[in-house]
Amino acid sequence: MWPIFQDATHLYYQASFPAIPFGIHTPPSSTQGSTTDPVPEYDDTEELVQHYLNLGPNLTELYEQWSSVDANFKKKAPRFAGVRILKQDAWEALVGFICSSNNNIIRISQMMEKLCNHYGPLIGYVGVTPYHDMPSPSILADPKVESHLRQIGFGYRAKYLYHTAVQISQTHGLGWLDSLRNPESPIIGRTIASAGEMQPGGRAGYRVAHEGLLALQGVGPKVADCVCLMGLGWGEAVPVDTHVWQIAQRDYKFGKGRNSSLTKATYDAVGDRFRSLWGKEAGWAHSVLFTADLRAFSERLATKIEVNTTKLKGEDPDLDVMPASELITAAKIDLVKTKIKRELDVQEGDRSKTFTRAKRRKRI
Repeated sequence: MWPIFQDATHLYYQASFPAIPFGIHTPPSSTQGSTTDPVPEYDDTEELVQHYLNLGPNLTELYEQWSSVDANFKKKAPRFAGVRILKQDAWEALVGFICSSNNNIIRISQMMEKLCNHYGPLIGYVGVTPYHDMPSPSILADPKVESHLRQIGFGYRAKYLYHTAVQISQTHGLGWLDSLRNPESPIIGRTIASAGEMQPGGRAGYRVAHEGLLALQGVGPKVADCVCLMGLGWGEAVPVDTHVWQIAQRDYKFGKGRNSSLTKATYDAVGDRFRSLWGKEAGWAHSVLFTADLRAFSERLATKIEVNTTKLKGEDPDLDVMPASELITAAKIDLVKTKIKRELDVQEGDRSKTFTRAKRRKRI
């Protein structure tokens, strides 16, 4: 479990190692127990952070590549350097995007938190607050889950989550989602392998993954592409919602004649057009333009990311979230400013904090 925050120049994380074994649902306790075990002999926290935040690819080279073939990208992207696609757990991404249907970020986050708190195994504590991991498909396949999820505010999504959990745990098997993963973007610890030649509609493995996801309850083309992109590593997946459709109409001359509305045919045409422009990371490039088009982000800092990590043992006064008696690993990742354009004045010391759960996978 990583508490994470950032300031203008650094991204900070702190790792705690759970004393409670994964896999057993543990409801919140009224009494705080032991939060951590000693750091294991091999501490792969830095590797996990680098992997999850997808810090490996050279963004400068990618932005230059996309800008060289697309004047619209070249015009807008410099204000939004630093946009990255997370390498999320496939099951967590699937659940999150099913919850995203006709929803907003605040409610989606609340739903994910409820799922973890009600059904997920306890990881540990930050202060006195318990944090739980994502529940497995087999846990959510219990017949009582659907009605309970409705009671706690999931609405029609409760049916989709329950039936998808049943399909995966009882029909496909627990390894099915990872079998759909891009072999060029494997889970941590696995060997990279070729994913084949890029085609106009994406590589063969992407198309198989997309079609497989469409067979699940509550998964349409956009949700399937979101999971392919952010949970399965298929960079050519281009999720097209009404916002992206508006970008395609305004900046890429879609919406003329028969293509005036977002249909299955126009959805595929937009994806194919962006793949022809940007190649096998088209979904990443499309996310930059999506971000650039959002009003809330129109004046954000433009940054270029370089990674420079430093490990510390013991208590760091700037990371006041764990007892000083516990052994921790902390790191900082430098963000190098290239151009500053502020929308709001931020008080010194204000920090945006998030808490990230990560299953520690057995190394192969």
